[in-house]
Amino acid sequence: MIFQDPFSSLNPRMMVSDILAEGMATHGLGSSKTDRDQRAAALMQRVGLAPDMLRRYPHEFSGGQRQRIGVARALAVAPELIIADEALSSLDVSVQAQILNLLKDIQSEMGLSYLFITHDLSVVRYLADQVSVMYLGRIVEEGAAELLFAGPLHPYTRALLSAAPQVDARTGRKRIVLAGDVPSPIHPPPGCHFHPRCPYARDRCRVEYPAREDAPDGRRVRCHFWRSIEPPSP
Repeated sequence: MIFQDPFSSLNPRMMVSDILAEGMATHGLGSSKTDRDQRAAALMQRVGLAPDMLRRYPHEFSGGQRQRIGVARALAVAPELIIADEALSSLDVSVQAQILNLLKDIQSEMGLSYLFITHDLSVVRYLADQVSVMYLGRIVEEGAAELLFAGPLHPYTRALLSAAPQVDARTGRKRIVLAGDVPSPIHPPPGCHFHPRCPYARDRCRVEYPAREDAPDGRRVRCHFWRSIEPPSP
């Protein structure tokens, strides 16, 4: 796991060497403390930090450095899957790019899978192979990132992508502004949870939650009328 806030996810009473070695010891990795210390030093180098920083405490590092330590801690147990929960949101933009490139490099070298939870669509487009779009805690569309960004099927996905900032305003993309506010996830609306804000909602949407349907290109979508909605302009 890589947590969102690097300032609260590291134990302030432990040195970095102990933070990295804790997971190894728990999972029986490393034959001795010396071995675990050597592994920790290699992890520090892998995430772009000097091994001599192992004897420091978290408060002696910047936010970006702490998140690198968080990445090293996740790698310490030789995982096949890493869950990153908004791992970039608390960092400056320049530092975000550094951590994002680090994650890409580690993925290609170690063959890892990431479950990357984020609201940043540019990060999703850069990092993800497969994307799941959620509304009120339920997946409404999922599929290959390239297909989803090129032509979203679900009305919510379309509105979400239309709200993303554009570098070139001359492309003339139309912004989809949703009516109303997001309902309470504790007491969601009946039927399709998105129907109070959906511009394509019909009577069926208000009483029946849509089943997951398979699109010809392999994507999956939860919408009664996704086939009849006019395709978005390129």
